[in-house]
Amino acid sequence: MTAPPPLALYIHWPFCVAKCPYCDFNSHVRESVDQDAWRAALLADLAHEATLLPGRTLGSIFFGGGTPSLMSPATIAALIDAAAGHWAFASDIEISMEANPNSAEAARFAQAAAAGVNRLSLGLQALDDAALRFLGRAHDVAEGLAALEAAQRSVDRVSIDLIYARPGQSLADWEAELRRAIGFGTGHLSLYQLTIEPGTRFETDVRHGAFAPADPDHAADLYELTQAMTLAARRPAYEVSNHAAPGQESRHNLAYWRYADYAGVGPGAHGRRGGIATVRHRKPENWLSALARNSHGISAERDLPPAERAGEALMMGLRLAEGVDLAALAARTGTAREALIDGAAVARLTEAGLMRRTGTRIAVTPAGMLLLDRILAEIVAV
Repeated sequence: MTAPPPLALYIHWPFCVAKCPYCDFNSHVRESVDQDAWRAALLADLAHEATLLPGRTLGSIFFGGGTPSLMSPATIAALIDAAAGHWAFASDIEISMEANPNSAEAARFAQAAAAGVNRLSLGLQALDDAALRFLGRAHDVAEGLAALEAAQRSVDRVSIDLIYARPGQSLADWEAELRRAIGFGTGHLSLYQLTIEPGTRFETDVRHGAFAPADPDHAADLYELTQAMTLAARRPAYEVSNHAAPGQESRHNLAYWRYADYAGVGPGAHGRRGGIATVRHRKPENWLSALARNSHGISAERDLPPAERAGEALMMGLRLAEGVDLAALAARTGTAREALIDGAAVARLTEAGLMRRTGTRIAVTPAGMLLLDRILAEIVAV
């Protein structure tokens, strides 16, 4: 029997210093956080998941948020040590932490590395002070670059996040900013177009006419420029918004996109555990109350029918440049291969240059990625 792919572990730290106006993630601002209490609670939630996923090899740990660089190094170390007690670690385990480039947090990067973190994902978001103020960020460019230097001193693998398609941003503006970012030499770049998410302050601002989002045609031009520049810099897109040098891809995120099992602990964390979907309570206080009652923070778990699992795997896998092997997916989910996709739609989109098909593998081309949501709606049959 073939061994299952390595398990991924996601740990959510829900707290931020301030809520960014574009952010719809599960993040909360609190005047104070009891680090000891939160360490104990996260360890308990982790232990619960470990009892339900015995005997697995752990391929990655991802500390996300919120702002996990606000966690104490002792909490990070305790969680990594606990994970090592629950599962065998892959020899090349990736342990990532999202981090904000504030100087107080940057000072902790070396301590996080000493605790076991070997990859930092740094939320620079922009290389322009006016843009950073617009995005509600608490750092300026100088502070961000100092944090990047600290990150690169602390760990071998660093990723930087940037947001583009900002109001008023020209092609020349973005070309200069991206060229500068590529010059920093990080092996991974997460490059996101600014999207206006429901429930965010930016949604309210747009509704009231405070600013207008980028025109779709201009956003498409910015996207195509991004693909060309990163490809030329040997940081091609391996996912819609993620670019990496060979071997520098985020193994943790690849586990999601390849639909491997992942355990999610902490407020609002989602998981996929052997065909079961899990979700934790979102609000920190509700999650803590659930832990006190049940020794875990789960708010719901549900068996996913084979067709639903296949549909999820297609929706995730087609975000990747490598695409999806339909034969392997059919075997994994017990779903008939011909029932997975609309073959006529795939043929039509392939003829148009928006998809490619090689044997049993289908993928969306770079040109098609601009229309990914529409393509998925057309071809996913399950």
